[in-house]
Amino acid sequence: MADQSPSQIAPRSFALPRIKGRVVVMTLYLLFLLLPIYWLLNMSLKTNTEILNTFTLWPRNLTFANYATILTDPSWYMGYVNSMIYVVMNTAISVAVALPAAYAFSRYSFMGDKHLFFWLLTNRMAPPAVFALPFFQLYSSIGLFDTHIAVALAHCLFNVPLAVWILEGFMRGVPKEIDETAYIDGYSFGRFFIKIFIPLIASGVGVAAFFCFMFSWVELLLSRTLTSVDAKPIAATMTRTVGASGIDWGVLAAAGVLTILPGALVIYFVRNYIAKGFALGRV
Repeated sequence: MADQSPSQIAPRSFALPRIKGRVVVMTLYLLFLLLPIYWLLNMSLKTNTEILNTFTLWPRNLTFANYATILTDPSWYMGYVNSMIYVVMNTAISVAVALPAAYAFSRYSFMGDKHLFFWLLTNRMAPPAVFALPFFQLYSSIGLFDTHIAVALAHCLFNVPLAVWILEGFMRGVPKEIDETAYIDGYSFGRFFIKIFIPLIASGVGVAAFFCFMFSWVELLLSRTLTSVDAKPIAATMTRTVGASGIDWGVLAAAGVLTILPGALVIYFVRNYIAKGFALGRV
């Protein structure tokens, strides 16, 4: 084969990778969402002097004193303990009450069922400020003020309707023939409900528990109104950080970082259940 002259050799073209517009938009959106969290973490590792006097993208003098203050001061770490106690209690009560209620709405038709279901959801629509004073007077008169169960029961007013709405959608996806087959095989209702039905809607229970946990964890008004000392949550503690020397921004930022961690852990463990909930169209 004859050698080709340089003029006959076609130059190679190197195509640059094309960046899709959706990738750029998603990247900017994620950066926008993560920026406050990064800034909170950045502030938690600084001293108050650096926070107030200079603008830095990362700590110049790295310090963990703010976290040490929270983990060693009972007025701080007991706020997390109190919050976890009433949040776990509320999640357990809400899911336990919502399971039979959702089963009734999904399996039976009775007079006023649609109106009752809508009324449950209206409790979730109402702002907590509407119920703050009635709960305060009620709990003060019966001796439940400043207790964990008081906050847990108050949050049930909002979380039980939400859990019923989520679980009812999952239960409608289970065929009624499974119930009839279990009764023919001799299962009692309690045995069938616990051993057969609940495992079939395990993803729905996980989704309902997640939302009950998150709504109870971030709620401030009722938890602050119904507690004072013994059951004061971390959200109320964070709003009372003004002292004679001003606001301790570093400790407040460290408390914010530690407040995010429980929610992040819950999301990690129930992420698959949440994905199934979105797939079923009920979340």
